[in-house]
Amino acid sequence: MVATRAQTGETPRKTPHPGFVETPTRRANSDAPESFPTGSDTGKADGKVTPMSVRGKKAPRAHEGDGSSSKTPGTVSRNATDGRKRPKRRYTRSRDIVCKLCEKPDSRVGNQIVFCDRCNTPWHQVCHQPPIPEHVIEVEEAEWVCADCLVQRRDPIVEASGDLDFGGSLGVGTIMILFPPLMYYLWIGATFYDGHLPLPARDQSLSDFLRQLGSLAYEGAFPTPKAWAIYWAFLLFEAACYLYLPGVTVKGKPLPHEGGRRLDYYCSGAWSFYSTIAVAAALHFTGVFKLYIILDEFGPIMSVAIISGILISFVAYFSALYRGAQIRMTGRPVYDFFMGAELNPRMFGLLDLKMFSEVRMPWYLLFLISCAAAARQYEQFGFVSGEAKRASRLPGLSPATTLVLKARLTNHRDVYYEKWGFMLIFWNFAGVPLTYCHCTLFLSNNAPSVYHWKRPALVLFYIAYLAVYWVWDTANSQKNRFRQEERGTLMERRTFPQLPWQRVKNPRIIKTKAGEAILADGWCKSCGL
Repeated sequence: MVATRAQTGETPRKTPHPGFVETPTRRANSDAPESFPTGSDTGKADGKVTPMSVRGKKAPRAHEGDGSSSKTPGTVSRNATDGRKRPKRRYTRSRDIVCKLCEKPDSRVGNQIVFCDRCNTPWHQVCHQPPIPEHVIEVEEAEWVCADCLVQRRDPIVEASGDLDFGGSLGVGTIMILFPPLMYYLWIGATFYDGHLPLPARDQSLSDFLRQLGSLAYEGAFPTPKAWAIYWAFLLFEAACYLYLPGVTVKGKPLPHEGGRRLDYYCSGAWSFYSTIAVAAALHFTGVFKLYIILDEFGPIMSVAIISGILISFVAYFSALYRGAQIRMTGRPVYDFFMGAELNPRMFGLLDLKMFSEVRMPWYLLFLISCAAAARQYEQFGFVSGEAKRASRLPGLSPATTLVLKARLTNHRDVYYEKWGFMLIFWNFAGVPLTYCHCTLFLSNNAPSVYHWKRPALVLFYIAYLAVYWVWDTANSQKNRFRQEERGTLMERRTFPQLPWQRVKNPRIIKTKAGEAILADGWCKSCGL
């Protein structure tokens, strides 16, 4: 059998024809554009040139006066203004090209791989943040530049948006000044006024009333060494649980200012929460540390938490400036201190301080305060009232849900976008656990007969509460799993509690003009979205 040219890989020689003159043909132009992509156009991250089949897109429409012109797909155009070569974007379904984020070659309708018009890096439409809109695929003249190239054009240290939250420096300054006194005011009302609003007496002047409040705060909430030991022992114990107990590692969202790098988040919330319960129960029943000591020392512990939150905020801010780790700074010191300077502060390379302060400190401490109220009631009356049980359900279910969702919290704005400043530090170390608990303080300071509910009303409240909790838990789970499925990072876990309908299969979505997908199924559908 005669071997073909494709089998031999050789170009056959022309057959000679003596006595005949060869007809001249047009000489190939060496300056003509090549029909195959160059090495820089392949989109491979390692720089290798591999054969690929792409569907070419026309070059972006030339702007008047910029000197650029349309070329055939797979070519390189030269910008007349700066002389630089700029690769043209194309989208592809080739198996040889992989997305920069997920490193998968899958390219299907609605989530195709698109090349950046500046760096020629391949991205899935959904993997890129923000998602690549459909008009980039549909409109051949549309130009698209990835987030990494956009960041390179501006200084990531400077806040470019110009938007200021909370009323700017004046607003955040007012919050930082007034919130600690507000915490003392609420505590005084729950402890010394039977839950009523502290107000001046009929014949009491305002100055005398303020001095009275200051005296109550000084005498009942002075930060004693015992309070410092309790608070920081709990903090260090939870940090050790974070680092050394079993858990899973998940990837965070890409960080544009670091070239799309994704941080690893170690999630040991399940083991940490149940270990905290076991250790607290052992200390209580052995008499080493009765849980209701937290209530006896509540005022001093609150002062320690307030002071600790302020000190940690100063250390975090100036440490970031010293190490050059600041990002999105506005140049307004008060505002930047409140919002924070560093985005992802870490200790030992594993302890993410922002994730730790968001999940561990506030909810675990709030749960222990509720357990302390139940323990005190049992010690005094020999039973735990239905109201006290109900009050402990929310603080108990909140950390339980958080630890189940923790592996999916990396998509949340607080973890991905917000910086570690006074807002997150003070609120999580002091504000949440020691402000959300005033109903618990009222129950622990009064006899059950004062707030007794009839049993049918209490049962109905329990049912309504559990129903609302189920909606809240599963709605958050559906949203988070939807985002993970988009990026191919869904992780199924069997940690307790697991409620039904936490995932919507093949959900319906709404496409925005920016190309982002909004979940329009599950509880979102039930709510009329």
